[in-house]
Amino acid sequence: MSTKSLADFDFETGEVLLLNKPLTWTSFDVVRKVKNTLRIKKIGHAGTLDPLATGLLILCTGRKTKEIDLIQAQEKEYTGTFRLGETTPSFDLETAVDMARPFAHLTEEQIQAAVQPFLGLIQQTPPLFSAVKIDGKRAYEIARQGLDAEIKSKTVEIKAFELTRIALPEVDFRIVCSKGTYVRSLARDFGLALGCGAHLTRLVRARIGEYRVEDAFTLEAIQALRPLRPEDAQRTPRAERPGTAPNRAGLQYFAALQADALAVQARQAAEEAASESTEAE
Repeated sequence: MSTKSLADFDFETGEVLLLNKPLTWTSFDVVRKVKNTLRIKKIGHAGTLDPLATGLLILCTGRKTKEIDLIQAQEKEYTGTFRLGETTPSFDLETAVDMARPFAHLTEEQIQAAVQPFLGLIQQTPPLFSAVKIDGKRAYEIARQGLDAEIKSKTVEIKAFELTRIALPEVDFRIVCSKGTYVRSLARDFGLALGCGAHLTRLVRARIGEYRVEDAFTLEAIQALRPLRPEDAQRTPRAERPGTAPNRAGLQYFAALQADALAVQARQAAEEAASESTEAE
């Protein structure tokens, strides 16, 4: 957490505010929430973070919005998890698995060796489920209509790519990369290199330049600083939608996975309770 108190910020004049983005919130969700909570007139974010990613989202207010392009241009650091043996159209958990292939034959040496070709300057094609514009429309708008479109590849730089845990089918990683790098595309390409396919199941943005997620505020901390309005004393507090509600971003497959996980937990709890009841008798 930042050592600077939120009360010390002068948002109207201009500030760089570090936020730890919650799961399933879009970057625009966060900007709108902070703008409305703190009543900031001019605010924007320095680099989109996908709904199913968490971690560092940088907001600039007032005169500091002029620094957005400069901040966006700095290198990024991510950690996360690839799942080998399965692919999805979105390259992450936003869409359902569309293909499964064997992966158990892969050795740790083979998996580690697959990292090397991705270091340095590489050509990468962004996912169709992305904010890339195609003929004036966001690519994800086209994708969610079930349509297809061609996205041009671009040059990005992977400055560091290390695998921090291999527990098949999961592989944890740490990546340092240039602006414009899509880690979901890297997951897809890494799976192709191994011949078994892969998709991204977890992503945390840890750093942008010298800004780190450890110094970021939570949305709860922002909400606690909400100025009290005179009319608030007479108003019934509005129920907030849960920050992890998948429907905020239309993530049906992720919602289904969460529902399945909760169902399994509920079933296990019921079975444990029944077992304890039987033992007590």
